[in-house]
Amino acid sequence: METPRRYPLIFNPVARSQKAGKMLRFLRANAERFSVHATTRAGDAREFAARFAAQGESVVIAAGGDGTLNEVVAGLAGSSTVLGILPAGTMNVFARELGIPCHSLSRALAIIDHGFIREVDLFEANGTPFVQMAGVGFDAAVIEKTAWKSKKLLGPAAYLLAAMRVLGEPPPRLDVLCADGRHAQGVAVIIGNGRLYAGPFPFFRKAHIRDSKLEVLVYKKSGFRLMLDSLRGLIVGGIDMLESTDYLQTGSFTVRADREVPVQVDGEGIGRFREIRFEESAHSLRVIAPET
Repeated sequence: METPRRYPLIFNPVARSQKAGKMLRFLRANAERFSVHATTRAGDAREFAARFAAQGESVVIAAGGDGTLNEVVAGLAGSSTVLGILPAGTMNVFARELGIPCHSLSRALAIIDHGFIREVDLFEANGTPFVQMAGVGFDAAVIEKTAWKSKKLLGPAAYLLAAMRVLGEPPPRLDVLCADGRHAQGVAVIIGNGRLYAGPFPFFRKAHIRDSKLEVLVYKKSGFRLMLDSLRGLIVGGIDMLESTDYLQTGSFTVRADREVPVQVDGEGIGRFREIRFEESAHSLRVIAPET
């Protein structure tokens, strides 16, 4: 891939303070490498990415966390423009999935310069694209209750504090219906396109980001049992091995709830719904990643 003279770079300046400061220093030190476009509101990153794709840019860099990345992915979907990633968020799950270093921006830029391109699956939840993970119920409620200021001050610990608040709430009743007729019921659903979830944790050990399938975990127990089962699943080597969860692998499915429930994709809330349709997008995503 031919290296552009200056990469268009979409930057979220209000990402977690410590990492945002590190990113700003890196951008200043490498100012000749980038054309920087800072976001000021939700939706900016998607609009920037779509505009660059329409202009025929070969590469667009997302510099921020999973929320910024998700918007850039949505803006590039269906185009030939390739995504580059400089991780600067709290979790950086998709970057970790691809093997992009999250603690060295110089190494991450070297990977972009090398230009090895991978094509990965892109899925949608009620029309909203996602590339790594999604959730219905518990984890989306945790994200919904995690304030931006808490993430800025506490990082990942902010999600734990929000989780303790959500645990005491009555859970929804969820029906999961696969396209092939399989069915499951539970109180929370976590979906993976890649292996990792919530950071470096391999929740979905059978997942592959290029197999046109989603891994679906349906939790049948709520409260502290849900938290303990998640921890136990990590210890025994796979969340799909637990008796208190149903594990499904499918290309498309629908979740129906007894009330409006929160939904998240790639770590960002997209609203509350009573019915959510998950299916593969008509488009894939081209992303720069390490060769191994």
